[in-house]
Amino acid sequence: MATTNAASIKAVGLLSGGLDSTLAARLLLDQGISVFAINFTSPFCTCTPKNASCASVIRAVAQLGNIPLKRVALGEEYLAMVRQPAHGYGRGMNPCIDCRILKIRKAHEYMREIGASFLFTGEVLGQRPMSQHRRAIELIDRSTGLGDITLRPLSAHYFPPTLPERKGWVNRDKLLALSGRSRKPQIALAGQYSIIDYPCPAGGCRLTDPVFAERLRDYFEHTATPRLHDVRLLGVGRYFRIRDKGMIVVARNENEGNRLRSLAGASDHLLEPLFSGPVTLFQGSCLDEALELLLHYALPKDGQPLVVRHKCGEEETIIPIPEAVQRNGKDIINDILAPDQRLTFVFDSFIVTEYVPRNGIPGVLYKHF
Repeated sequence: MATTNAASIKAVGLLSGGLDSTLAARLLLDQGISVFAINFTSPFCTCTPKNASCASVIRAVAQLGNIPLKRVALGEEYLAMVRQPAHGYGRGMNPCIDCRILKIRKAHEYMREIGASFLFTGEVLGQRPMSQHRRAIELIDRSTGLGDITLRPLSAHYFPPTLPERKGWVNRDKLLALSGRSRKPQIALAGQYSIIDYPCPAGGCRLTDPVFAERLRDYFEHTATPRLHDVRLLGVGRYFRIRDKGMIVVARNENEGNRLRSLAGASDHLLEPLFSGPVTLFQGSCLDEALELLLHYALPKDGQPLVVRHKCGEEETIIPIPEAVQRNGKDIINDILAPDQRLTFVFDSFIVTEYVPRNGIPGVLYKHF
């Protein structure tokens, strides 16, 4: 086996901020490898105060001795992949195999840019049901063409020696043979390395969330050219699809109302009630339906005029809610028709109601997610 001074070898590691990728980097640092981290964010990351997965990357870098970190925001290319993944979805709209392929290819670009010799990941054989079983990992390696330079330090002994092992850049005997879903070995190893601040392995991707997945599936079905801007709207408020007309998002609280204000694009219609009611955003030609839904969730005080500020791009108007809309608004979900005229399908995460509205035009469909 040829040997090389490890300190002269650079490696690029996919660092999520979770425990596994942090430990993988730690194992290689202990062998004298110069580790460079790359972290990916996407429109589907759950980087919120309740689940600060992005902040965990910064903490991981600090616990690894402030190794170099490159952050990459995945955009239109990623959205196109999510819409039509070559290898399908998991239980939600999560194309885990195609996601992994794309990220490894991007990491390889960075590897070549800095003159690094190999890649590594924190994958553990058998830990995730879609992308970390043996056949999936072999598929990923074949698709990227980078299997021989992609090292998985936590499960290395379950795979043939990679180029960095055969070259002697990495001592295979110091790598691990972890497998399965148990976290006990990783937690014990974290204690040995004094790695004490890491997130729970709950996942940080909205694509696995069943409600968000239904919203995204509906959006793709009704949109010829998906936009990153619209995807961000899907994670806010109550989502409605008006068949052949457009989509409506109704805020559930003040924070969501402010979020809709900040996300509203030049072609979006924003409705701000000048009474106690939710901020509402819609796209398409569904003003009356948006006003009805706004009023359905509103709590106007007696005597308050039902007036709404309507914004679209640079234009802003003050409009009173028409009387016909006021009559419909409070019974739009349940009472707009007699039971024999309405058909409601109740699923685990959303409700579909098909009905003939008061204007007599049949075939309007409300999808409420």
